[in-house]
Amino acid sequence: MNSAPDFSIDNGEKIDHKQAKRRMRRARLLLLLSTLLLCLFVIEVGLRIAGFSYPEFYIVDNARGYVLRPGVAGWYRKEGEAYVRINSDGLRDREHSRTKPAGTFRIAVLGDSYIEALQVPFEKSFCAVLESKLRECPSGAGDKIEVINFGVSGYGTAQEFITLRDHVWQYSPDIVLLALTTNNDISDNVRELKGVNQIPYFLVLRDGTLVEDQSFLNVKSFRLRQSFIGSLGRWFRDHLRIVQGIDLAIRNYKVARAVRQATPAATPSPGASTAASPSPENPIAPSTAALADIGIDNQIYREPSNQSWNEAWRTTEGLIKTMDQEVRSHGAQFVVVTLSNGIQVTPDAQTRAAFLRAIGARDIFYPDTRIREFCQRENIPVVTLAPLLQKFAETNHAFLHGFGENLGNGHWNLQGHQVAGEMVASEICAMSAR
Repeated sequence: MNSAPDFSIDNGEKIDHKQAKRRMRRARLLLLLSTLLLCLFVIEVGLRIAGFSYPEFYIVDNARGYVLRPGVAGWYRKEGEAYVRINSDGLRDREHSRTKPAGTFRIAVLGDSYIEALQVPFEKSFCAVLESKLRECPSGAGDKIEVINFGVSGYGTAQEFITLRDHVWQYSPDIVLLALTTNNDISDNVRELKGVNQIPYFLVLRDGTLVEDQSFLNVKSFRLRQSFIGSLGRWFRDHLRIVQGIDLAIRNYKVARAVRQATPAATPSPGASTAASPSPENPIAPSTAALADIGIDNQIYREPSNQSWNEAWRTTEGLIKTMDQEVRSHGAQFVVVTLSNGIQVTPDAQTRAAFLRAIGARDIFYPDTRIREFCQRENIPVVTLAPLLQKFAETNHAFLHGFGENLGNGHWNLQGHQVAGEMVASEICAMSAR
């Protein structure tokens, strides 16, 4: 009699084979993860040995959107190179006592990245040069001069006013200097032009009243930055050089894309027509497509042509006037200084002329002139720096903006900070003598 077949051995072999395959997959996955972690560890160690450091210099703030992180320090190499240290009060400056020492004359400087000056060592920055040169001013003899740097990258006039209102007065300044970067400070004051939802803005009512818009506090991306996930992300950026490197690469890509968008597509040859060619009836006659082609930053050299730009100018002028009233109410003096953009002070006149033709504009100093005339109407002292820097650049064939291969573009370089600081010190010294 034949017995029934025994399948137990076959089934066991099948089970063992499946388990072996699963063990093999786990082993391969473990090997892959171990190799990846080892590679990341080697890269991390290599970056630390090489001295690579790109810390996050900013933290979330419920009043201004973001501020400098107190106490953070590290290398900044995105443009230029400098070891940056933020003081305990969140200023890119040395330590300053809140109480003004007897016999001290203080100047608080409000501004954006030009004043923050991460690109150069602090002791060679605009504020440091300004302080040093003011100490040589005859009318200031016997006074100890202190210039305090409140500059933060990306700030528009709105955030600078909030800084003035909420933080500057604890230092009791005698002069408040507003440094305006014309290529983006005006557009930074309107959400439609700035394109950022995570910062405060001011709205101008029909009667000219300014109303603060804090709707950014409810934006999901802003709230995410304050959440546990946002804090965890900051921890990784603070402690891992690899994450800092990835962050740097992303930021560089965004900057490069912004530069491409802000650069006119082509400089027209002599006699060629453009979509924004001027005419006696309409000096700029820009189309929507033409405005998009030349970029937001370059539109500042032309008369405002739409509601957003009119709103940007109204808001900026309203904020300047409000800041002047704020400063006067504290018994201090308010001074506005318009800075320079790279193209304005390029030493070659033909390059500047070609740029104006390309964007359909006529006056490279249009924003500077407009701000100067507004300040003069409001009896606000104003220093228009760009024409002075242009003359210096032409006389000395000097590029005051940019570093390395990007000479002529971007922020002030060492010579730009030096010359600008000296010129503004001379102007303030002359004001105090009158």
